[in-house]
Amino acid sequence: MPDAAAEPDTAAGRAAAEETSALSHPAVDPDATARYGDHPDQVIDFYAPRGAGGPGGPVPVVVVLHGGSWRAPYDRRHVSPFADFLAHRGFAVASVEYRRGAQEGPGGGSGGAGSAGGGLVAGRWPDTFADVAAALDALPALVRRHLPGADPRRTVLTGHSAGGHLALWAAARHLLPADAAWRLDRPAPLRGVVALAPIADLEVARELRVCGGAALELLGGEEHFEERRPYVDPALLLPTGIATTLVQGRADVDVPQAVAEAYADAAAKAGEVVGLTLLEDVGHFPLIDPAADACAVVAEEIAQLAW
Repeated sequence: MPDAAAEPDTAAGRAAAEETSALSHPAVDPDATARYGDHPDQVIDFYAPRGAGGPGGPVPVVVVLHGGSWRAPYDRRHVSPFADFLAHRGFAVASVEYRRGAQEGPGGGSGGAGSAGGGLVAGRWPDTFADVAAALDALPALVRRHLPGADPRRTVLTGHSAGGHLALWAAARHLLPADAAWRLDRPAPLRGVVALAPIADLEVARELRVCGGAALELLGGEEHFEERRPYVDPALLLPTGIATTLVQGRADVDVPQAVAEAYADAAAKAGEVVGLTLLEDVGHFPLIDPAADACAVVAEEIAQLAW
């Protein structure tokens, strides 16, 4: 019988090895980069399709929203090998950058771990959401300019971790409160969403202190959490009417399976069926690691919606 005390170390060791593998690939330069705003982070990288991945004709567009707890050190470069992997599967890929949380000075703090003495904050309110909305609104015209062989009418959103949260949120903008600046009058013209280990339910993520309390920080701490949550929590923005699949590793210790299950349960209660693909012995990072079998599963899930 295994030593129960050793199990957390084993799980932590495997998680660290998976993260090292996913982040060990050299960054892949895009074929083009375009701006959707004036801020340095308001850019989209484009990867042209590098292989045949479907029945021919104009190829679908996969929009990638990177993770990293909505925090500044984690930008789109760490998912560029994943974007390139999808391009080699025959997709046209748009990898979106957005403004993230910055360094806080001493005495600051947003209620999350490590912030009291000056630390990294998750997200920038409201800039993170304004950027994702603006990027997706600008995307069809930018795709026609930079990816001429792509069909923006066949767009699938995908995102990992915090980016999975943003992908689910972006697909639900037509359900935002009437006074939300990012609200759309009708559902976005998407083929679907494939959210990878998403922080999909902010209340559950807060309870579990996912990523060191990042969900609480994203909304500005306890004083703003309940007030802002209806505007940005995907679990409250249902049913979307857009085909949605969650891909989740059962061994994920960064964003536990319970978070994805909470979103799927909320969708079911709202009368919507959300796919939930659970992968055995898979943690957080293999989903975006081109060297991992889980990454191939992700590509297949995207293909099922895109084609």
